[in-house]
Amino acid sequence: MVLVKIGCCGFARSRARYYNEFKVVELQNTFYDLPKRELVEKLRSEAPSDFEFTVKAWQVITHPSSSPTWKKMRSKPGGNLENYGYLKPTDENIKAFENILEIMYILNSKIVVLQTPASMPFNEESIVWVKKFFSEVKNISSREIIVGWEPRGRWAEETDTLKDILAEHNVLHVTDLFKRTPLHNPEGIVYSRLHGIGHGEVNYRYKYNVEDFEKLYKILSDLRFDTAYIMFNNIYMYDDAKRFREFLREKSGFTVL
Repeated sequence: MVLVKIGCCGFARSRARYYNEFKVVELQNTFYDLPKRELVEKLRSEAPSDFEFTVKAWQVITHPSSSPTWKKMRSKPGGNLENYGYLKPTDENIKAFENILEIMYILNSKIVVLQTPASMPFNEESIVWVKKFFSEVKNISSREIIVGWEPRGRWAEETDTLKDILAEHNVLHVTDLFKRTPLHNPEGIVYSRLHGIGHGEVNYRYKYNVEDFEKLYKILSDLRFDTAYIMFNNIYMYDDAKRFREFLREKSGFTVL
């Protein structure tokens, strides 16, 4: 059975309404601030037993303290702020990843998405530290955890180096399928975050149309996978996800959730 799970990056509507409509969500509040344990437990208990949470990793792991997104944090993490971000294998980053793992275990989540910014340097030093980072986080994660990476900027373009790192550490390549073909899909998983079509990495105001759905269907048909996650991340994500799900259900070849 080839399965396609469709959802949104964030709830987009009330949680109760979302649970009734979709079977998967990528949590976004885990990126800006670590949610309290009580909230995480509430999310798991209120959601249907077959509902899946994927998790966007805390920004302190992927973005440096100079990033504008840090300004949205209610409380800054401890330690040396210079040691955070860019997947550096520092004690601070590893501890932050451990905090994300704790959330995932409560939610019974298996996929975590590390989205690094275009400003992340690509050089010999960063190649070494990225390899060490993935080696360390893999060692502290249970076998069920799938670590996904969505690089932007130079890292996304250096496909030979990227592919080698993904394969060496069995890291899931997270992409926008309209822009890039994934280079490594452990356990037969494809994970795509759709940020809108247009110039640059994101165009959140874009609304997907039937022609886009036809193209995405062809892309999926040409890929080999067991389970694909199609996660919309635009202003119209709730409606676009519903529309694509209904579109895909009329096609053959996939079981669609």
